[in-house]
Amino acid sequence: MPADTARADAPTGSGIADFLPAVEVAAFTRERVDRVMLVSVAFGCVAISLQALLLAFGDDRVAAPWNIVLMILAFVPIVFMVVSYFLGRFERIGSIGVMTSFTAVLLAWPFATASTVSTATGPPWTYFLLNVATVGAVLTLSMGWQIVVTIGIPVLYGAVRMMEVRLDPESWLPVALEVCYALILGSVLLTLAWTFRSAARDVDERRVNAVSSYARAAAVAASERERVAVAALMHDSVLAALIAAARADSPREQNIAVSMARDALTRLANTDRDPSEGSDAPVPVAAVIDGLDAALPEGMVVVSDIEDAGPLIPGRVARALVLAATQAISNAVTHADGVGLRVVVVARCRPASVVVRVSDEGPGFDVDAVPADRLGIRASIRARIVAFGGRASIQSGPTGTQVVLEWRGE
Repeated sequence: MPADTARADAPTGSGIADFLPAVEVAAFTRERVDRVMLVSVAFGCVAISLQALLLAFGDDRVAAPWNIVLMILAFVPIVFMVVSYFLGRFERIGSIGVMTSFTAVLLAWPFATASTVSTATGPPWTYFLLNVATVGAVLTLSMGWQIVVTIGIPVLYGAVRMMEVRLDPESWLPVALEVCYALILGSVLLTLAWTFRSAARDVDERRVNAVSSYARAAAVAASERERVAVAALMHDSVLAALIAAARADSPREQNIAVSMARDALTRLANTDRDPSEGSDAPVPVAAVIDGLDAALPEGMVVVSDIEDAGPLIPGRVARALVLAATQAISNAVTHADGVGLRVVVVARCRPASVVVRVSDEGPGFDVDAVPADRLGIRASIRARIVAFGGRASIQSGPTGTQVVLEWRGE
């Protein structure tokens, strides 16, 4: 039986709500309740059907040829239904099959018993299968059909039994009691299933609301953290750099102001990164290569040309190179399908320098025609490199695109 899913929409009335995806939450409680009911009913059906089967072999109400046919028609679909309940597959088909086949047994019963004189007392074996036939509707059909089947099959059984006894007045009360017992038991099963499912649905709805509330709280908290971080950045770095530049009179003060401005630009360009991504301690060129290898599609590697062990690179520079080159790789994969994608890292020690080239053989584009609001090139590549005093150049044409990122030590 397929699990229900509940949709936890992002709350409205908040600026962040427009950016939060809807959460699809599986109705685990309802699914588990349905699964437990299926398995429990399967065990019950096995016990009741075995009892009915034993009675069927000794019941002389039906002639031998008819009895075999009716037993096959009644019990084979029950076996299929029980197996489907245990496996959790084709439950609806199994249930409908039992309801249909048992209805056919009841309709054939008057013809099967018309030519026999029975000495049996008590209800026939079909009586014990009444609720086996109706419980499938309770588990797999809609509420309307559940009610129809729960009432209809016992009533049909009563009519068939009265036809069997040829409307004998002494049989009215026993048959009526049999029908009433079947209706009561079917109603109890229907009520229990409805109660369990309603409770499970309520639990799932509460869980969906909790998930939605948590998502909203998490989004608000993340937005607040970002606001505080950006405010602190603007206060501590950008304003400090502007103040230092305004007061810079001597060459030394001007150099300090330039350095502060570069640091502020680097931090602004990396506001989308986790602040715990690493320190600014010098790292080897291998760290840049490892970062680019992780960004490349599977099966591709960075081509490196490194002198000796290569120079040590400031951590912020290494991260900016990796981030900018990763954006270039993403652009090549997205817009050029990665055709001819190649990443080369060249590093020299004297003087210290690192050059990263990302090239592809795609159709290219007009660099000057890129709109100002497209941040992939302007912010994610150029701004990141310029922030630490590096250089970024982009050349593109019909034969492909090449992005060159360069850093030179002091």
